[in-house]
Amino acid sequence: MRRFGFSLTELMVALAVVSILTALGAPAFSDLIRNQRLTAAANDFMASVNLARSTAMQQGARTDLVPADGRSWEKGWIILIDANNNQRPDKGERVVFSHGPVAEDIRVTSAFTDSSKKYLSYNSSGRSRTNTSDYSTQSGTMSFQLGPHIRRIKINFLGRPRICNPVNDNTCTGIVDAK
Repeated sequence: MRRFGFSLTELMVALAVVSILTALGAPAFSDLIRNQRLTAAANDFMASVNLARSTAMQQGARTDLVPADGRSWEKGWIILIDANNNQRPDKGERVVFSHGPVAEDIRVTSAFTDSSKKYLSYNSSGRSRTNTSDYSTQSGTMSFQLGPHIRRIKINFLGRPRICNPVNDNTCTGIVDAK
């Protein structure tokens, strides 16, 4: 009578091969997961920038994108129609959108022309602006970093955002990040 199946030796060799392949693939897979988490956080912020800009044009009013706690982008951000120009949601001011905190190991930094406060503001024509004037533009960079991976959102002098990866885009560098 002939028996079918695997011997213990064959089973151990197959398990050893699977273990080796898993050990080789695990670091690459975890790196992929980190990269995707970073990309998701940067894309969420990019969507918020576009929402703030379009809201300013639709409502015909100054619209601000500010850190939720007023200090740290990592804690989340809000979009509000800021009637008194203080970058805080006060009584009677409409909060358009609120985003929760990013993953705790993602670092978010900003470097804008007006660095007196952390904010990005748009006027009714969809152009970025500073606190000093509706005609003084706010441009700069938001950087999202997780380990060695970086994604940047560049805001040009018109207020148009673009997202880039400095690893494969040499136009994505140039502004030093400041906390």
